[in-house]
Amino acid sequence: MTNRTFLERLRSWLPLIPPLLLLAGTYWLNLQVQPITAKSDSSARHDIDYSVQNLSSVTLDETGKPRHLLTAADMWHYPDDDTTHLQSPHLVSLAKDRAPIVMSADIGRVSSHGEEVFLYDNVKVTRLANDEQGNMEFTSDYLRVVPDKDQADTDRPVTMTTPHDVVHGVGMQLDNKLRTITLLASVRAIHEPVKK
Repeated sequence: MTNRTFLERLRSWLPLIPPLLLLAGTYWLNLQVQPITAKSDSSARHDIDYSVQNLSSVTLDETGKPRHLLTAADMWHYPDDDTTHLQSPHLVSLAKDRAPIVMSADIGRVSSHGEEVFLYDNVKVTRLANDEQGNMEFTSDYLRVVPDKDQADTDRPVTMTTPHDVVHGVGMQLDNKLRTITLLASVRAIHEPVKK
């Protein structure tokens, strides 16, 4: 009687076997077509994706003449924040109607679209002499440069040196298009008269 009961129970479950096999096959097939799980996003990491040694770059103006020259001992790029870092950067801004400006520092950083250059440590800016003005030099430990606008500024201490003046201040705005330099605070100057 137990064999009969077992066989009767088996027969009652027999119609359910094909749908269960179909369900198991569907589950397996679904697992096979699922997309591969994404690996960790490397853009969230702050890793260098490329670097260049002895960089030399020239930006041209609309007439095809050199407008900005950039050199650096080393350059490296981080994709997560799209910044470019420079070792020993040297930037020259050229314009046909203005004296060239030469900027250098120990290290630098270029913003993601290249619209700003940040110079750090031993920053030196030299506006070369021309027919209208003498040589002028600035030193600081930080400078933000906007090359396309021919502007630079700092909120740190700065020293301006000309052939006859030494001027110290905190904060500076330099506009080479307007040919203006503004020292913002704590300005002290030493002037040496021209000897005849």
